[in-house]
Amino acid sequence: MEKLLQDIPVTVQENILVGMETRDDAAVYRLDRDKALVQTVDFFTPMVDDAYLFGQIAATNALNDIYAMGGQPLLALNIVCYPTCEDLHTLGQILEGGLDKVKEAGAFLLGGHSVDDNEPKYGLAVTGLVNPERLLTNAGARPGDRIYITKPIGNGIIATAIKAEMVSPQAYDEAIYWMTMLNKESSEIAAEMGVNAATDVTGFGLLGHLAEMAQASRVTVQLHAGAVPLISGAWDGASMGLIPGGTYNNRTYLEERISVDPGLNPIWLDLLYTPETAGGLLLAVSAGQASILEEAMQKRQIFCALIGKAVEACSYSIEVMA
Repeated sequence: MEKLLQDIPVTVQENILVGMETRDDAAVYRLDRDKALVQTVDFFTPMVDDAYLFGQIAATNALNDIYAMGGQPLLALNIVCYPTCEDLHTLGQILEGGLDKVKEAGAFLLGGHSVDDNEPKYGLAVTGLVNPERLLTNAGARPGDRIYITKPIGNGIIATAIKAEMVSPQAYDEAIYWMTMLNKESSEIAAEMGVNAATDVTGFGLLGHLAEMAQASRVTVQLHAGAVPLISGAWDGASMGLIPGGTYNNRTYLEERISVDPGLNPIWLDLLYTPETAGGLLLAVSAGQASILEEAMQKRQIFCALIGKAVEACSYSIEVMA
C-alpha cells in the first residue's frame, strides 16, 4: 500500500495549500484571500457493540480531521457499507449517532452513499472552511518547540479489550468519553495562538502521526514515554496482550525511523504504536508560547499534556525516551 501511494502523481496548483505530500489530515484548497476549503473522508468497522455510539465515534473521527487543520466543519456526507440482510433499525441508530455529532460540530448532513457489504462500515466525507492565515498543518514544527497532546491514548487497547469482553466499566466509559469528544475547542485555541504545527492521533498511533509531523517539519522529536497520558486500563490491557493487529503493522512500517531508549519498558512501545480512534491533537508550539498554551487550555478546561520537544533533525524521526 505504501509503495502504491508513493506512485500516485502529486497534483501541484497554486491554490492547493495542502495536498498529499506531507500526509496531512485533510486537503486544503484556497478559494480567495480569506477562505479555503478543507476536505477529508474517513470510515471504518465498529469497535463497540452499541450502534449509536459507533456512529458517534466514526463521525467524531472524521470531523476531527477538519479541526486538525484549524478549520470549521461545514458539510458532511454519510458513507455506509451495510448488509441488506441485517436489521435496518441498527443502521438507523448508527446514522443517528453520526448526525448528532455533525450537529454538535455546527455542520450540516446532506445525504451520502451506501453499498451492500458483508461487514458494516460507517463514516463521513466532510468539507470545512478555514482562513488560510489560521491554517494548521503538520509541517511547521521547529527545533525547540514543545509537543503537547490533548487526549490520553490507549483507546485501541480498550477497543480490543471490549471485543474480548475483558474491559472494566471505568475503562469502557473513559474510552467512550474521549472517542466521542470533538477536538473543536483545542483546535480553536491552537489556531488563535498560531501554533507551529498540528495533527491528530488516529490509525497510525501516536508514534506514526508524530513521525509524520517530524518528517514533514524536518525535525526530530524527543518523546518522553512516561509523560504520555493513558486511558484507564490501557496499561493493564497491553500487559495482558490485548493488542490490535494494526499495532504490529505500524511497528513494521515505522521502527526504522524510531530510536528507543534500551531501558524503556516494552509495554510502552505497544501503547505508542497502537492505532487510536478519534484521538487528541498533537501540537507543536514554541518554548516561549508553551505556558500561554497551557493557560489557555486550563482556562477552558481542556486536557493538555506536555510529552516532548522538537530538536534538530538527525537520522531518526523520533527518539523515545524512558
